Amino acid sequence: MADLNIKRIKSSEIEFNDKLVSINRVTKVTKGGRTFSFSAIVVVGNGNGIVGYGLGKAKEVTAAIAKGSEDAKKNLIKVPIMRGTIPHEQEGKYSGAKVFLKPAAQGTGVKAGGAMRAVLESVGVKDVLAKSKGSSNPHSVVKATIAALLKMKDPYTVAKLRGVEMDRVFNG
Repeated sequence: MADLNIKRIKSSEIEFNDKLVSINRVTKVTKGGRTFSFSAIVVVGNGNGIVGYGLGKAKEVTAAIAKGSEDAKKNLIKVPIMRGTIPHEQEGKYSGAKVFLKPAAQGTGVKAGGAMRAVLESVGVKDVLAKSKGSSNPHSVVKATIAALLKMKDPYTVAKLRGVEMDRVFNG
């Protein structure tokens, strides 16, 4: 778990774009009637390798989204991106959700659905093939996608660790 803290980022002077992944209405029935509250899953990213997710709960939709956005800025991670795609194939798992990410050729676009698309677009990936297996719960899919992105290795770091040139990392 110590490896996860290495990639954490501080959100001081970075400009972020918010994406609402899902919103859920929760009803609490009391003696006085029904009380509605909302929970929102929000993904924030700068489109250049930094992404985070958060959950906000409130009595109003806008307040829940604002809280989710603030929570997301506290959970930022750095992801390696090469030429608009991810450096290598990766699987991620959280609870019942499993995701598979695969690099794609330039011009392919983001071939992913729902919650995965929000995370990948926020991080700044332009071309990727992705598949979500198992649970389609947005909470679990977002967390599984973040887990897969956390496992990504920067090719420059891999080359340095192996003591080889960059072209040898991919070809040999």
